[in-house]
Amino acid sequence: MARRDDEAPRVTVDPSVTFTLLELCEHGEVHAEYVIKLVNYGVIAPVTEVSPRDWEFDLDALARLRKAQRLQRDLKMNLPGLAMSLELLDDVHQLRREVERLRRQLHQFMRES
Repeated sequence: MARRDDEAPRVTVDPSVTFTLLELCEHGEVHAEYVIKLVNYGVIAPVTEVSPRDWEFDLDALARLRKAQRLQRDLKMNLPGLAMSLELLDDVHQLRREVERLRRQLHQFMRES
């Protein structure tokens, strides 16, 4: 499958890896000020609660950064709207997982009866 020119390159790394603020900025191709704003709005969160120059981010933060970039680019969202949209998307994802879990329980229950 060919990669579109506007897609970020895929990063294949150990899931336990962390990135410094600078490394996250390099992987996401963004400025540190943008990442700091995303942290302030709760869009992404550092793994450690220390000063920004010592922040470390995990792969989930990198994925969320990229999702935030796509939403902002494609839908022209401001940061508060972006934060709210991502929170709602997280809720939808969690609800879908819960529905699937309940479906499996229901099917198991129906087989046992």
